[in-house]
Amino acid sequence: MPKRVVPEEARRRRRPTRQGVVLSETLIVRAALRMLREHGSAGLTARRLGAALGADPSTLYRYFAGMDDLARAIGDELMGRALDRWTATGDWRADLRALGLAVHSSYLAHPQAAVLTASRVSGRPREIAVDETILGILRGAGLSDPAAVRFYQAFIDLALAFAALDAGELALSEEARTRDEEMWDSTYARLPATSHPNIAATARLLAARMLHSAYPVVLDTLLDGIAAELAAAGGPAAE
Repeated sequence: MPKRVVPEEARRRRRPTRQGVVLSETLIVRAALRMLREHGSAGLTARRLGAALGADPSTLYRYFAGMDDLARAIGDELMGRALDRWTATGDWRADLRALGLAVHSSYLAHPQAAVLTASRVSGRPREIAVDETILGILRGAGLSDPAAVRFYQAFIDLALAFAALDAGELALSEEARTRDEEMWDSTYARLPATSHPNIAATARLLAARMLHSAYPVVLDTLLDGIAAELAAAGGPAAE
């Protein structure tokens, strides 16, 4: 039987840890983010986290059912940070674009955490708030419920897929990332036009373009599709 996790207020330590802090779920998640940044997912263990917090590792299980539960909480934190930096304007397209970029940016600020959590569903309050917001924008724009759900899935999966892809690159060692980036000049740019005419013709553009994420371009393409569906249904198309 899984261990029951009681509400945070019922499990808050009355006494500070050896480092003089009072543990909370938020404090543990933020410490885990720092540990992921410094040591990667393999370095995130209850023992190391407890040592960083000045607490016995078993104390963590008063807040989380296990390390997988902690991973979900980390994903929820990243979602919440995206929503915190987003402000609604009432323009469905501008709002969706800004929110998508905020989610993508929030995950990329913590590449190791993004790799660990981008494919997870936390079911926690801040993630739920993001989902509610996206669906509200889509339904408020005039989409039917089936269309809103369809585009919601496309929107959030697109943001998280690119977050995982781009974070995976950022999580590489600097040496490996540099080698990959230089490949466009060292290999692609030197392919002969006789055997690779299309690459040879676009090599300079490829070398410049492939250093940037394609997410904004693909996000705009998705938003164009939503606008087209709204226009076809007689709703408000994008300006």
